[in-house]
This record gives sequence, C-alpha cells and structure tokens, in this order.
Amino acid sequence: MRHLVSIKDLTDDEFKHLVDKAEHLKTIFKSKDNSAFEEQHKKLIGRTVALLFSKRSTRTRISTEGASAFFGATPMFLGKDDIQLGVNESFKDTVKVVSSMVSCIFARVNKHSDIQQLVQHSSVPIVNSLCDKFHPLQAICDMLTIKEHFDYTNKKLKMAWVGDSNNVINDMAIAALKLGMDVAIATPSGIEMDKDIKEAAYEICARYNNHLLFTHDPVEAVKGANIVVTDTFVSMGEEYMHKSKVKQFQGYQVNAQLCEHAAPDYKFMHCLPRHQEEVSDEVFYGDHSIVFEQAENRLYAAIAVIETLVINGGEFTWN
Repeated sequence: MRHLVSIKDLTDDEFKHLVDKAEHLKTIFKSKDNSAFEEQHKKLIGRTVALLFSKRSTRTRISTEGASAFFGATPMFLGKDDIQLGVNESFKDTVKVVSSMVSCIFARVNKHSDIQQLVQHSSVPIVNSLCDKFHPLQAICDMLTIKEHFDYTNKKLKMAWVGDSNNVINDMAIAALKLGMDVAIATPSGIEMDKDIKEAAYEICARYNNHLLFTHDPVEAVKGANIVVTDTFVSMGEEYMHKSKVKQFQGYQVNAQLCEHAAPDYKFMHCLPRHQEEVSDEVFYGDHSIVFEQAENRLYAAIAVIETLVINGGEFTWN
C-alpha cells in the first residue's frame, strides 16, 4: 500500500507521473464527453473517502470533495470537533476505526508526527493534505500549473521563492528540482531550510545538474526567474506572532520593483490565502499572475492521487 506523505518520498518518475496524470484527468474533467466522465464516475461508486481535517481550509476541502465525487465516491468531512481524534480515544484507535470503513484518508493536520501515526496505523492510503512539514498536493498542482505555461522538458527554467521556509517550499523545491528546474530560495536572515530538505535537494541536483541557491537577498533569488513564488509570512497557528513576523519579512514583498529582475515572461504564483504584505495588488492581480489557475489545479492534483493510490492500488501506471 502506498501513501503520499511528501514529494521527496516519490521517485522522480513517480512524481512526473502524478503531474502528467493530473494534466490528463483535467482534460477529461473539462471535456463535454459524458461517456468519458461517466466511466470515471463508476470507479469508486459506493465507496467513501474520509477528510480528516484538524485545520480549516478552502481549496483543500473543495478540491478533495470534488475529486472524490469525480470518481463516484462520497466524501466524509471529519473536522476536529466531529470525531474524538486524540480526545476521548487514542489517535491509533481512531485511525484504525476510520480506515476500516473508507477507501482512503485525506489528512490536514498540525504536526508531521500526526501524519506518521496515520501511516503507521491506517489500513488504507493516507494522503498528506498539509502538515507543518510538507504539502505534497500543493506541489503537484503547482508543477501542473507551470507545465501549462512553460515547456520545462525542453527549456531550462528557474523558479524563485521569496518568503518563509515552510511546508509549501519544502515540497515545491523538491518537485521543481525533480522536473529539472533551477531553484533559488530567499528567506530572511535567521530563517533556514530544514537540513533533511537541503540534503534531498542537493541529491537531486547531483543527478540533473540543477542549480540550487539559498540566499537572504530577494533580488538575487528573482534575477532571471521564470516563476516567482511566495506564500503567507504568518502560518496558521502563528497569528500571535503577526507583528514580529511581518517586521522580520520587511523588504520581502513581491512587487513590481522586485519582479523587474525576473524574466520578461515570468509568472507569479501563490498558494493562497494571500495577504497584502506578501505581494502587491499590482503583481497579484496583474497579467503575470496565474494564482487562480493554480488554485483550480488543486482539484486535478487530488484526482490524480486518488486514481493512483486508490483505484490503481498504488501502482504508478496508466489505468
């Protein structure tokens, strides 16, 4: 049985397969071919997909429920106040019970250790839908979005990240490197990537001859970049640190002045929700922005993962 915990756990070919499959299934989803749609819809009829969410969400919940419905499964939302996860019943016991009744579990949790417990005790595939360490569904959708705008197979691309060292960039950096892109990451002084993420990133660079840059200078990171990315400076659960975090990230707003250093045809990405201190309105709503296409592609990332882990039983093949 295969789970999806992080992009670095996948082989390069497995990850590329998920991006290609998301692209393929998006074509079916957007088509007007009712027979093709009906064929997909029959694959999980009568089955249930559990959405085990300790954190609120917009894109994750909608995309996961939509992906379940695409295959005919019934999504079951289980919020932190809906079941006794770690309250009056142990985490282990709850997961054993839930997994005995569903086809897979999409888990949006607080700690990476929660995902690890789910994987340890679940009898069905676990899909990490966000934890404090990784966000693999976001990385699949991000690479699909980039693929729709650039030919990364035949053109060397550079992706620049300006912001925090967090779960999004942990998976996104690995994903971009696996697809042959150069990656530049700018974080404020005092904020560094996790050691294991760096080690995994350098190992990929050795295979593909990618260029990987860690810097505290946003201009250096963005220079010549085809894709410019940022994310929230204040993650969920860090609201009490808002003032100090915003102060720490002064000079890190992605704005028109910073993007003058990017490639002329650069695209701007943000996984949302967005706040003013992270990116100016001019860039966020401008012609270079693909943030809403990126948001929609969360649906097709979830569809591809269900098809691979549940319908195909963890085999990274075409059905």
